[in-house]
Amino acid sequence: MLLPYLKAGQVEAGCDEAGRGCLAGAVYAAAVILPPDFHNDELNDSKQLSEKKRYALRPIIEQEAIAWAVGIVTPEEIDQINILKASFLAMHRAIDQLKVRPEHLLIDGNRFTPYPGIPHTTVVKGDGKYLSIAAASILAKTYRDDYMNRLAREYPVYAWNENKGYPTQAHREAIRQYGISPYHRKTFRLLPQQLELFPD
Repeated sequence: MLLPYLKAGQVEAGCDEAGRGCLAGAVYAAAVILPPDFHNDELNDSKQLSEKKRYALRPIIEQEAIAWAVGIVTPEEIDQINILKASFLAMHRAIDQLKVRPEHLLIDGNRFTPYPGIPHTTVVKGDGKYLSIAAASILAKTYRDDYMNRLAREYPVYAWNENKGYPTQAHREAIRQYGISPYHRKTFRLLPQQLELFPD
């Protein structure tokens, strides 16, 4: 049973990201403020849910949340600042867009760059512990999947509609065969033996 909040009586936003371990595409994050009495038995860590269930829950979260927003950091930005900083920046961008300012942030994971003026608590595997983080994980995951499906139509050889940019054997084989796309993260180890992908 997921918990409704950490700090009773405070406006609390749960934050989570999607796409951190991918070889291609932007990293997405979401911030969600749920009503203190929000209840949904099906809401859980997005990784524990089927794709169909995630997409079914998305409109419920969006309609019932006090506020929600999605932040995006591009592959180019990831290459400039590294993926960990990019994940935190995506969360900051989501928090920036919230129509209600939270008094406390619940962050999935064990590290975070503090958001100016708002205290936070990091929670390892928080998407399986708190409703607001689980809700954020679903929004981040489904909006990023939509984005990767769009990119897959542009570059079908990488099968991003199936692997969403993660390092599957088929994805790496396509990189080996066709080289990289403009959406690949050039600072990532795209192939195990890291071939000369980026000639000068």
